[in-house]
Amino acid sequence: MGNEPEKHHRKIIHIDMDAFYASVEQRDNPELRGKALVVGGSPEGRGGVVATASYEARKFGIRSAMPSKQALHLCPHVIFVRPRFAAYKEVSQKIRAIFSRYTDLIEPLSLDEAYLDVTEDKLNIGSAIEIAQQIKQAIKDELQLTASAGVSINKFVAKIASDINKPDGLKFIGPSAIEAFMEKLPVEKFFGVGKVTAQKMKNMGIHTGYDLKQLTEDELVKYFGKAGRFYYQIVRGIDSREVQPHRETKSLAAEDTFAYDLTTIEEMDAELDKIAQTVCNRLQNYQLKGRTITLKIKYSDFKQITRNQSFTSGVNDLETISATAKRLLAATLPEDKKIRLLGISLSNFGDIVQKQKEEKETDQLKLPFS
Repeated sequence: MGNEPEKHHRKIIHIDMDAFYASVEQRDNPELRGKALVVGGSPEGRGGVVATASYEARKFGIRSAMPSKQALHLCPHVIFVRPRFAAYKEVSQKIRAIFSRYTDLIEPLSLDEAYLDVTEDKLNIGSAIEIAQQIKQAIKDELQLTASAGVSINKFVAKIASDINKPDGLKFIGPSAIEAFMEKLPVEKFFGVGKVTAQKMKNMGIHTGYDLKQLTEDELVKYFGKAGRFYYQIVRGIDSREVQPHRETKSLAAEDTFAYDLTTIEEMDAELDKIAQTVCNRLQNYQLKGRTITLKIKYSDFKQITRNQSFTSGVNDLETISATAKRLLAATLPEDKKIRLLGISLSNFGDIVQKQKEEKETDQLKLPFS
């Protein structure tokens, strides 16, 4: 009886590319290799933000989502490069092709990471660790990039494991080691625990999985709502979520933070035209139509609002997207306001254009904001 559950353990791999955008830039431009590199917005003017940083830049404390000006302050010799999303997408598709040699159960989370269920692999290798090693080696040999892998019996633990030995790491956390591992894990590492929740937990004296484990399920629900049930399961290493190879894309968006505040309708409309074009290109590339258009506005004081409009049928044409965004903006009476960011997203993909079967695997890649 003691060995019975072993038959039902899944074999899950989480692959996470190492400093993906920066690594692609360094691979394609030898002059950038070994240099402190930021892929993201320029620090000029008010400055953009860091999309990702090379490991050489991370040594100076530079991290994703940091203002580019701050990155420059931390490392005055850092090199800034604008993102090339088309190049990253092309590489991502090649990585996906490598995954597909081993399994069709692939759930992309973004261009640079994915879950793989290799409980039954195509090559009958049997060992998830061996498969992870082969995938890492193929990515290195064929694409001159490195990836880190986490291997376990569920998605949550595999994802955490992939981050332990970065870069170029491989970590296996087997069934017998999961509970002890979870007990030592800081609460901020738990899926679904953001900065606010983590601070709330710490204020309650909950710093690790062990501390979290001392609360009953009812107590966790009382303090944290519905998420409490999830925490109760996760801290015990229980995660029944399946790898979803056909996970539906929920939204597709683009946004831009401007070097200087926009103060006139003409400036705002011109920027919305550019953003709408980016969104339109992505929608048509992924053969998607959305029934809801959402406009995102962030003001100079960092106050943020969204406005949306829904349609009876899906749209993906530039004229409709741009005109709708402009109407939504005009309704906010922006004449006397200073705007630092605008974004457009489409969601509610009720109408999906039929695609050729060989193209379907790219539907699920989540595109980043520009």
